[in-house]
Amino acid sequence: PVADVYGAGPLIFGTLASSFVALLLAVPLAFSVAIFLSEFAPRWLKRPLGFLVELLAAVPSVVYGLWGIFVLIPFLRALVVPPLKAVFGWLPFFQGVFYGNSMLAGGIILAIMVVPYIAAVSREVLNAVPSSQREAALALGATRWEAVWMAVLPYGRAGLVGAVMLGLGRALGETMAVTMVIGNRHDISLSLLQPGYTMAAAIANEFSEATTSLYLSALFEVGLVLFVITVLVNAAARLLVWRTAPGRAVGSRAL
Repeated sequence: PVADVYGAGPLIFGTLASSFVALLLAVPLAFSVAIFLSEFAPRWLKRPLGFLVELLAAVPSVVYGLWGIFVLIPFLRALVVPPLKAVFGWLPFFQGVFYGNSMLAGGIILAIMVVPYIAAVSREVLNAVPSSQREAALALGATRWEAVWMAVLPYGRAGLVGAVMLGLGRALGETMAVTMVIGNRHDISLSLLQPGYTMAAAIANEFSEATTSLYLSALFEVGLVLFVITVLVNAAARLLVWRTAPGRAVGSRAL
């Protein structure tokens, strides 16, 4: 900004990298929660556990950011990063000095924030699978888990992919929590231990400091890129989830 030279490369890279880290951590946990609630949980546990998972989505993002600063980052610095560097330090993803605010911290915060969204949509997708799919697999001698793995999950594959993409859309647009823990440095680094920057964080941090028309235009362009990416991701996700909606899914398979 001082030399009136602008570029969105580090911002786009940071946005995509932090979102990828978040999905890498969130998807297995969210799918596990959804499968447990829809297929294995006793009736008395389904409602309270489902409520607790969905309650995570109601927590303000600034609370996640504060938790990340005062709890997550010290925990990573003391107990997680040293063994990671000792075992995987030869990989470019775990090189460099870890000061705290980093792409890893941002990805973990995002993962916690998107788990409720992915889990809730995945649960609805699995509940929409006809019971005949489960019964047919069980009748052929499959165990309960085999029925889920071979009959239920393939049937709802499109909807589950849509759930992941909805989580991606949520991660791409998150601002406050990520801004507080990611480091906010214009740089492209493969190391998750180094600070990064996202498009949403750049807009939030720098909009009030944009004193020239070129600076403002650059931020507007960054916002436009973020808007287009988010709209495309969410539209594709909702289309995939709609295809597995009750009634629609049965009709599409019948064709």
